[in-house]
Amino acid sequence: MLSNYLFLIIITFLLIEINHYFRQNSPLVLKPKEFKRIIQSSTQKYIALVEIKNLHKRMEVMIPSLKVNPKLIGILKNEILKINTNITPLHPDEEEEQKNDYWSAYIIKSQKSTFIRIEVEFEIEDSAIDNLKCLWIDIEWGNYGPFGFFKKFDGFVLPNYIDSHKEISSNTNLVDPIKTHILGTLDDPISILKSYIPKNYLATDILTIGESPLAIMQGEYIDYRNVNASLLSKLLCKGFHPTSSLASACGMQTLINISSPTRIIISWLIGGILKLFGVKGMFYRLAGEQARLIDDITGTTPPYDKSIVLGPKDTKTFCIEASKELCIDVAVVDVNDLGRVKILSTNNIENTNIIKKALTSNPAGNANQQTPIVMIRTEKIISKSHDK
Repeated sequence: MLSNYLFLIIITFLLIEINHYFRQNSPLVLKPKEFKRIIQSSTQKYIALVEIKNLHKRMEVMIPSLKVNPKLIGILKNEILKINTNITPLHPDEEEEQKNDYWSAYIIKSQKSTFIRIEVEFEIEDSAIDNLKCLWIDIEWGNYGPFGFFKKFDGFVLPNYIDSHKEISSNTNLVDPIKTHILGTLDDPISILKSYIPKNYLATDILTIGESPLAIMQGEYIDYRNVNASLLSKLLCKGFHPTSSLASACGMQTLINISSPTRIIISWLIGGILKLFGVKGMFYRLAGEQARLIDDITGTTPPYDKSIVLGPKDTKTFCIEASKELCIDVAVVDVNDLGRVKILSTNNIENTNIIKKALTSNPAGNANQQTPIVMIRTEKIISKSHDK
């Protein structure tokens, strides 16, 4: 009898995995490659080059439609005098550039790419120029192939840079948040640290960066409209606290897509049982690192507030390489308003206690402060401790 139940459980999990594997999916990936910005007084023009790549070894996929909806972040609609968008396909197998606005359906063969040039020209009121944070490019495009047809949604920032290399004027601060432009996939994480690190930093200081901004620069975010929540995710998400990023069907589905349905179900069952005996947090230990790091929509500063942001990749390597480049200790951290400080990685583990103590007050904030980088002045912290 027991063997029959075990066989039934195995078959059930196998069917769930098969159903998950064959869910509607497309191997096409869209990524911005480069951009340039042309400024003429109140008129500005952004030109971005975007690559669409087919990652599949055999499948051919068609793109029957592609629309671009540019959004100026930080200013009001009535402050926009005009805005024009032009999309130009740069298909490698077509000799002439398309001269009209009509998007012709195009086939991307296996392991091949095509490119698109997006031009956005706009004019805004002079009084609004300083309020412009960035240009958000929202793309809605069709995918058509053996999986059927569905729409995909992608977005990325074309940044509006602010002055960098500013000296931090205060000589008394133990912790200094550093303001940056709205970061995006066109930014290199180490270059950003190098660009915004104060001129007066010391080799004994510690530079920290939030896990979400780092993940965003690595392209580790998903438009919520791309997540097709299954019945399983709708059921499992109900077992989490309403403030958890896994309390929504799309947040849970994102974790399932990363870790597999079987692992999440088993983690959910074991975690639920142990919770009855007073053992908390077991689900997050069993479900994988992303279970703790996923930020659901509204969890990140606009324009990423409509994206599900994953945890960053290779944080240990990043810290080591950044530290060598800048000659300063570097850490990737996850901090919230409740005073919880989690250090994902650092090149120097001896700094752990100092980092946790310095960031307990969450100096970078979790709203729209735009301060993803924080400088910790260790000499002042140690000096203050000795004074006590």
